[in-house]
Amino acid sequence: MKYSHRIAFFILMAAFLLAPNHGYAAGEKIVFVDVAKIFDEYQKTKDQDKTLQEQGKKKEQERDALVHDIRKLKDELALLADSAKPKKQEALDAKVSELQAFDREAKNLLGQKRNEIVREIFKDIDDVVQRYGERKGYDMVLNERALVYRSAKLDVTGDVLKELNQNYAKKK
Repeated sequence: MKYSHRIAFFILMAAFLLAPNHGYAAGEKIVFVDVAKIFDEYQKTKDQDKTLQEQGKKKEQERDALVHDIRKLKDELALLADSAKPKKQEALDAKVSELQAFDREAKNLLGQKRNEIVREIFKDIDDVVQRYGERKGYDMVLNERALVYRSAKLDVTGDVLKELNQNYAKKK
């Protein structure tokens, strides 16, 4: 599958570059950025990862308390007479259901929060790349994934990352 995508990409790029008035003209300025590297090294990403980890730890502590309650109910259930067990079993079943609901809710909440953060970070990156490209007078700024070959001298990832982190530091 990847092989056919590469062939299609080469054909598309060849058509683009060889087409009259659409190809690479002398003097055009083209650079690339490694968005994955920018995302990973962006200070906001690191800060938000810490925040999500802290929130995850809090949810884990809440979950641990529920698990402790379930274990306590199981221990109590084992010690009860048969006539008292059905009522305690209902309480245990309710607590297990509560734990399952908590797990689903925590997973969804943390997942939604993470998705919001990722979207926000990629918007920050897109905005800075756009302004950077305009300010530097580049005709194209390509993403690492769209490249088949690149010269290291065209890599402006470090410059974009520096600007992004400076902008983020100012907003903090």
